Amino acid sequence: MHYSSYKTILSPNNNMNLFRGCTHGCIYCDSRSDCYQINHPFEDIEVKEDALEILESQLMRKRKPCMVTTGAMTDPYIQLEERLNITRDSLALLNKYGFGVSIQTKSTRILRDLDLLKQINKKTKAVVQMTLTTYDEELCKILEPYVSTTYERFETLQVFQKEQIPTIVWLSPVLPFINDSEENLAGVLNYCLKADVKGIMCFGFGMTLREGNREYFYQKLERHFPGIKEKYQRAFGNQYICNSPNHSKLMKQFINFCQKHQIMWRTDEIFAYLNKFEQKEQQLTLF
Repeated sequence: MHYSSYKTILSPNNNMNLFRGCTHGCIYCDSRSDCYQINHPFEDIEVKEDALEILESQLMRKRKPCMVTTGAMTDPYIQLEERLNITRDSLALLNKYGFGVSIQTKSTRILRDLDLLKQINKKTKAVVQMTLTTYDEELCKILEPYVSTTYERFETLQVFQKEQIPTIVWLSPVLPFINDSEENLAGVLNYCLKADVKGIMCFGFGMTLREGNREYFYQKLERHFPGIKEKYQRAFGNQYICNSPNHSKLMKQFINFCQKHQIMWRTDEIFAYLNKFEQKEQQLTLF
């Protein structure tokens, strides 16, 4: 861990990233890509110095509250968060100033902050976004080794369902020749149905590869899936988008399932929901 100075925490589109780098070890992580210019070892987490003071200053200058998103580049519940509590303290600030939040993670650590998310959701909207890629638990431990398993994430979604906090699942990435089967998709979709998720974000069945994450991914393939690296090289070369050969079949299965169970699946509709700030009515308390 190391600290670096920053002038802002919120981006112009109200995205909040508190860390750079990650320790979850997902073998496919796009955030390792060279284009993001992380000039330190990926597992050496960069913490933004004075993040809470900067965030509060930015929130106070906002003309009106809105939805704040976090988790796109670095999971806000990496292992370090247990000690630093920066994510929790940030949620407390959002709650204090009446902002909504959309938070994306793969970790059950988010349950630690259930109290704050309930408070935010009572006043406006708190949305929990959980990534689910792999139904098989043993395979999940290879692909996403240092974070909660898929079943543990499913159980976490059920907790938020019980508390009436809306949830979205990110069904991405699905790795060609590894977990791009109808059986895997059916298992993940069944979890989504049981957890009563509001929507499932899916950009297609496949993954992206570019300089930085491609090299790391191929190293892990050679270690865990002998012969698969060569299949990728033959099928995709240096392509950025690597679609599964089962893409069309899986997409049909996915859309039919979502339509049958009235789950949002169109990405533009889901993004519109995530970005829409909702001011809920407040009851007056008599003393």
